[in-house]
Formats: sequence, structure tokens, C-alpha cells
Amino acid sequence: MSEKASFFRRRKKPLIILAVVVVLGAIVVGNLRSRREKAVNVTVDKVQLQDLTSIVSASGEIKPKKNINISAQVPGRIIKIGVEEGDEVKAGDFLLALDSTQYEANADRDQNFIRAANADLIQAEARLQRDKNSLDRLQKLFADDLISKDQLEQAQSQFDVTAAQTNAIRFQIKQAEASLKSTLDNLSKTTFRSPIDGVITSLRVEEGEVAIIGTMNNPGTVLLTIADLSVMEVEVEVDETDVVGVTLGQEAKVRVDAFPNTVFSGKVTEVGSSALQQATAGAATQESKDFKVVVTLDNPDRKLKPGLSASADVIVASKTQALAVPISALVLRDKPNAEKNAAAREEEGVYIVEAGRVKFVPVGKGITGGMMIEITSGLAQGQEIVTGPYASLRELKDGVLIKTETKKEPAKS
Repeated sequence: MSEKASFFRRRKKPLIILAVVVVLGAIVVGNLRSRREKAVNVTVDKVQLQDLTSIVSASGEIKPKKNINISAQVPGRIIKIGVEEGDEVKAGDFLLALDSTQYEANADRDQNFIRAANADLIQAEARLQRDKNSLDRLQKLFADDLISKDQLEQAQSQFDVTAAQTNAIRFQIKQAEASLKSTLDNLSKTTFRSPIDGVITSLRVEEGEVAIIGTMNNPGTVLLTIADLSVMEVEVEVDETDVVGVTLGQEAKVRVDAFPNTVFSGKVTEVGSSALQQATAGAATQESKDFKVVVTLDNPDRKLKPGLSASADVIVASKTQALAVPISALVLRDKPNAEKNAAAREEEGVYIVEAGRVKFVPVGKGITGGMMIEITSGLAQGQEIVTGPYASLRELKDGVLIKTETKKEPAKS
């Protein structure tokens, strides 16, 4: 065997071992590279001070504070109308009149009956006085034993009958007077006068029509509507989740669809204490409830008309230079080591950035203004927090490495 072949034979085993070591090293390095931590792409922002205004928005319609429907209280044919729709009226001004012929006749009848009854009363009182004088004389004669007891009893009976007849006539007169009072009241209801200063916003009848009074199942004829347009309101429906923050006296900004370039100011003057009834067929549903909220306008424009569609933004809270973060930064997660039967197993907070990694911090919340929310505890001004995107926030856990994307400007409140 040559010397060269002997050399390679002696080196063969170490070379094999070296090759195996190299391969194993390559495998280890590959595994380490493949297991290198992957950074999550996120957007970050800083906790900062901002002016926040919390608003509850709702829609509804314009209504006058005083809106009176004039309805017929007695039936009758309309013989005269003294106003037109859009007319301004003062309290006491003539509006319209019904045919009063029947009611005038009834009043004359009752008055004549009272006159006749009064004449009968004069005669009855005269007879009563005569029977009383006769009874007095017979009582004196009976005391002197000049007449029998039977004669005295007959005189007493005659007096009692006459007294009863006289009282009956008095009662008839009172009954006739009550009937006359009712008739005169009905007669007065055939003439309609304005109860307030206002504007005729609706005139629904014409001369010659018959006004019908209301019954249990029939509301009756609404003749016209008078509204005081000097005080206008916006009646809106507020969701049950928002109405708890609405209180009397809060300021509101009102926008009317018919005047898109005008913003009216007002104040909350009424908050419903019970939910509005929804007209739904069948069984009761679990839909959310709405509550009535009334906003009275400070200086209503004379152009505003009842029934116009409007929306109101009620300012329920405001704070100056409050510590705030975007709402999108809030995360809800399960508490670590929370008991299964614990009343609150979740906590809300944000992920702060520390040395390129994130850490969950529970926070206390205050008012919400636009896309920002007040933080009352847990954070300090200037801290960096993760604001999105939503998919990345769902993946984050304490200690996760992050990669910062382009920062977005914070939303203004």
C-alpha cells in the first residue's frame, strides 16, 4: 500500500466526524433562524391632553310649546268661519260659529217654563199663607174648647199639603234653572274664540260642514289648530343607553333639515320618565326602548314651522385638557387567574409600549368625545400606546415584540 493511500485512510474517520458536526450545526442554525420571533405590525400614539365634549344625538321634529286643537263640544252645522290658515289671532278673537237655532229655542223654552213656575209659586205661597192663618185661628179656638179636635186636624192637613205643593214648585224652578244653565252653556259653545295668542296652523273644515262631537271610539271633528310659535321645541327620541346622561338644563345644538346652513341653540326642558310605547303587533319584543326628550329653542326663527324634521346634539358632558386616548386603543381581555364564578372576569385597558414590546395596563374611563375617550387612571401623559389595527390588537399579549407603522393623527373631539 502506498504512503498516500495510508494517509487518507488514517484521516477518513476525523473527516466524517467533522462533516457530521457541520451538518448538525447547519441544522441548529436553521432551526434558530426559523424560530426567530416575529414582530407584530401596529400603529402607536401618545397619551395626550385634549378638550373633550360628550354628545348625545337624536332625531325628531319641531313642535310649538302651545299647540291647541279646537274641537266641537256640541254638534251643529258650521255657518261662519272668520279666519284662514296662517292668520295671526289674539286671545278672544272670533274663529267660527255653528248654527245655534236649536240651542236658542231650548233656552227660550227653559226661560218661559221658569216664568210660569214663578207665577205658580206666587199662587202657592198665597194659599200657604191663607192656610197658615186659618190654622192659627183654629188652634186658638181649640184652646178655648170652641171647636173639635177633628176640625183642627183637618186644618193642619190642609196646611201640610199646601206647603208640600209650594216646595214642589220651588224644586221645579231649580230644575228648570239648571236646565237653562246647561242650555246656555251649549249655546255658548256654538261660537268659538281663540284661547291664546297664536297662528292658525291648520283649518280643516269649510262652511256648511257638520261638526261632530267626540265619543269613546270617535275623537270627533278637529275644526282647527292654533299654535303659539313664539316658543318652539324639538321633540326627539333618545335611546335608553344614552338617556341616563341627559338632564334638564343641558345645552343642545339643533339642526333643521329645511335650514341646512343654520344651527339653532336650545336647552333640555323635559326628559321622559317612561319609555315611549311602540306600536308593534303580536307579542312584546326585546327591542331597545326610546325616551322622549324636549329641547326648547332659545331664539326660534319665525320661519320654523311645526312638523319640520330636526336633529339635536345634546351636550351631556365636557372637560378641558383631559387625559385622552383613541377609543380604538381600548382592549377587553380576561383577567389572569380570575375565578370562574367571579362577578367580573374581564378587564378593559390598553397596551403600552416599553422597549419595543407591549404591556397590558388596565385603565379607568371617563367621558367620550368623538373618537377619543378620557382616561381617569392607569396612564400618564406622553406614554406610547398601541392604537391599532384591530386585527393586531386581538393578537397582542404581554411581552410581544412589535413593529411600528406610520402614526395616524389623533381624531379630534
